[in-house]
Amino acid sequence: MKKLIVCSLALLVAGVVSVRAADAKELWEKNCAKCHGPDGKGDTKMGKKLEIRDYTDAKVQGTLKDAEMTKAIKDGVKEGDKVRMKGFSDALSDDEVKALAAYVRAFKK
Repeated sequence: MKKLIVCSLALLVAGVVSVRAADAKELWEKNCAKCHGPDGKGDTKMGKKLEIRDYTDAKVQGTLKDAEMTKAIKDGVKEGDKVRMKGFSDALSDDEVKALAAYVRAFKK
């Protein structure tokens, strides 16, 4: 009986995690892919214009800090007076921001 309960809980947790992954992908496609591309390479018209970094590059991933990524997603990115990326603090919950940061990490090859 205990094994059944443990297995059921494990499946439930796995289901929740996979839903989060699906949600993060949907959030990425809705809010980020226009500039960063569906694959995180930044190989889009806007991505090239803004010289967006390739998130599939291990060196780029190595320089990214989770706290910096979270701050960028929430507050946006500015360069002087120019806004390079708008912030999403009004549109996304903290959990959604964390899910997006984890989604970016998954681009690393």
